[in-house]
Amino acid sequence: QLHLVESGGGSVQAGGSLRLSCVASGKTYTRDCVGWFRQFQGKEREGLASIYKREGTTYYADSVKGRFTISTGDTENTMYLDMNNLQPEDTAMYYCAAAPLWWCASLSQSRFDYWGQGTQVTVFS
Repeated sequence: QLHLVESGGGSVQAGGSLRLSCVASGKTYTRDCVGWFRQFQGKEREGLASIYKREGTTYYADSVKGRFTISTGDTENTMYLDMNNLQPEDTAMYYCAAAPLWWCASLSQSRFDYWGQGTQVTVFS
């Protein structure tokens, strides 16, 4: 089993920044790709960014390219999402997830098979 735990969510004023963290434990070697998704109320999860841990190759959704940055920490088991210039429309539940390498670029929730419990991000104007 692979376990993912997110942290770092909270409330921020429009234009501000947040850093989300995700720590993986268990059989982390079974999944070479980790990514970030968000879910608006009543909607399906939207893929935001993913990273191939070993090489650092990254993929981004057009909606966040240039504002959000995905990275890994000192160990491959820690992942971050730096979010800048946040706007009220970024308010959502944010999740980290893991997938096999060959699905990394897809940013499709159906291809990521391990999920954290989510962390809420609220942006107020």
